[in-house]
Amino acid sequence: MTHDAAHAKNNDLDRSLKSPGDRFGERFRANLTAESIQASVIESEKRALERTLDALAETGAVPRAAALILGARRRYIGGEGKGSAYAQLLNADLSATLSNVFLIDGRGLSPITVLTDVRASDVLVVFSMRRYREETIRLGRLFHEAGGQLVVITDSDDAPLASLASALIIVSTESASYADSPTAVAAVCHLLSTLTTASAKGARRRLSMRDLYASELALYLPETEQENPE
Repeated sequence: MTHDAAHAKNNDLDRSLKSPGDRFGERFRANLTAESIQASVIESEKRALERTLDALAETGAVPRAAALILGARRRYIGGEGKGSAYAQLLNADLSATLSNVFLIDGRGLSPITVLTDVRASDVLVVFSMRRYREETIRLGRLFHEAGGQLVVITDSDDAPLASLASALIIVSTESASYADSPTAVAAVCHLLSTLTTASAKGARRRLSMRDLYASELALYLPETEQENPE
């Protein structure tokens, strides 16, 4: 069996195991050691990350997404379940260097508040991974119908929101674990925020001001204590 054929077979098996319960039963046997599980997970994570980054380098999807975010009047970020953790990660990095970045978390900012005032100059970055939360799909579809643009970060080119995306970023979430891999998704968040910040006007000023106010607000442990912990 060729490498490509083996990968296709593994991918088909991975996609057929839809829930963590399904994957646990398939991948964790009673006679497996911690060492063998660790080796399998490490190798799987390496492959998923390499596969994702190689594909993105060919498609140019991340620079397109960064350009959309930079050109937007307002930048919204959303996701449910584990997708909410990815949304928070990207929001933390983008909001440090860009203005008008908003996390749709259902508390400080709800989907209905966003949807009632969508403009064509607005962009929504949405994380939608299998088993594809209905709330995320509805938000993305309605945002698109209201005239906004979508950056969709997902795990398949036939995922529910893929056809509506102005920029579509596909990540590999294959894993040897019961949980789908977050490694490539986190890497894409880092790559997207880096490319966006590199071209953002005022990013240097905003970061400098954050450093100033972080010191004034005493947000972080003093450097002397960081270097010489007791």
